[in-house]
Amino acid sequence: MPTRREFLGQSFFAAAAAAAASAQPARRPPNVVLILADDLGWADLGCTGSDFYETPHLDRLASAGVRFTNGYATCPVCSPSRASLQTGKYPQRVGITDYIGAAQPDRWPRPTPLLPAPYREQLPLEEVTLAEAFGAAGYATGFFGKWHLGEAGFWPEQQGYQVNRGGCGKGACPHTPPYMLPNLPDGPKDEYLADRLTDEALAFMEQHRAGPFLSLITHYDVHTPLTSKPDVVAKYRAKSAALGLTPDQRFRPEGASRDRRRQDHAVYAAMMACLDDTVGRVMGRLEALGIADETIVVFTSDNGGLSTSEGTPTSNAPLRAGKGWLYEGGVRVPLLIRAPGRCKPGLVSDVPMTTCDLYPTLLALCGQKLRPEQHRDGVNMAAALTGGMVPGRPLFWHYPHYGNQGGRPGGAVRHGQYKLIEWYGEPKPELFDLLADPGESRNIAEREPKLAVQLQGELARWRRDVGARMPTPNPKAAP
Repeated sequence: MPTRREFLGQSFFAAAAAAAASAQPARRPPNVVLILADDLGWADLGCTGSDFYETPHLDRLASAGVRFTNGYATCPVCSPSRASLQTGKYPQRVGITDYIGAAQPDRWPRPTPLLPAPYREQLPLEEVTLAEAFGAAGYATGFFGKWHLGEAGFWPEQQGYQVNRGGCGKGACPHTPPYMLPNLPDGPKDEYLADRLTDEALAFMEQHRAGPFLSLITHYDVHTPLTSKPDVVAKYRAKSAALGLTPDQRFRPEGASRDRRRQDHAVYAAMMACLDDTVGRVMGRLEALGIADETIVVFTSDNGGLSTSEGTPTSNAPLRAGKGWLYEGGVRVPLLIRAPGRCKPGLVSDVPMTTCDLYPTLLALCGQKLRPEQHRDGVNMAAALTGGMVPGRPLFWHYPHYGNQGGRPGGAVRHGQYKLIEWYGEPKPELFDLLADPGESRNIAEREPKLAVQLQGELARWRRDVGARMPTPNPKAAP
């Protein structure tokens, strides 16, 4: 037992330590920069397997953070997954299941077997978005780039973003002026849109360097139109010519379409290079401002790479198909998270993580209170950034539409290593073992009938839970 003198001495030092601690300024919450590419595929980065595109800045981001090999978008097309990012919910729960601007059933022009399901054409204002959650915590919030979640009245500034540059109802626009974006004046005729959006975002970050801030940079790249800087295109044209690939080496059939299996598209490669440069600029500015260690940076894509139509510019191989399809090439995407002091640099995680998980994960990483009543479908994955355990759960998709890229109405569930796809209106599902067959080339549904029935049941129960709307028979279907 300590003497009275020792006890008083211990009490004095304890009190002094407590006073010193209280005198220290509280560590501010980290900033967040979330960079979302448009139509960028799972295999489009050097660190994810590309041997044609050059992405040194993204590769460095991966080495400084965590790379998720099983990152997923919640839909194979853009608007639904963007709704998930903003709400932390599956897109079916908010009613956005196709890209906004696609034909509704009453305007459906094709004699397909099914009429696509109706869907909502704007993100409801009553949703508490990622920006509104961070804004309530004292963050400055800025949005730079593609929104595509509704027309005027449903833009970022109505959804919690204090600054909006480029975000409107458009799903695509030219990559050089005139941009025809109502809230982004045109720059010089040789300006490149990704550079301009980055300039706007950097100015916002510099203005709010004292933090904290949330900055979403949602590029229109690498979406069509396929255009890029002429000198960069010339470099990759020479690189492509040196490969000397034949059409049979580039493509294989996929339904009525063809799926690109080798990357050698010079213009797309140039777009990738320019996008990568913008990431380098963001990282460089964070360093120059002295806030890199106080800033979480996330990079991902809204859906898989475009590989079966509209120029078929990229390949998601070894994954199957691409944008617009429920195969892995349509929904698996790059996902990189750099969170200084909160992640294990260089970690490669095979834990499945999806778009709606970003909302609760970012709140947790920033020390903010979770909002489970809002991000109902998202899971806090912060533990995965250090290699810790996270809850296992199935992932679901529901796309009751015909995609412009050749895909057809269906739903899917991934549970562990198995993935089932149910094509609506068709009698037999497809079941794949993704561990043994990531390219989804061997349907094992007949070999594993009990597993197929189990996963179909899970998918049906989930559809009921989220209120998923289904396609219906088309009275004008071709005989």
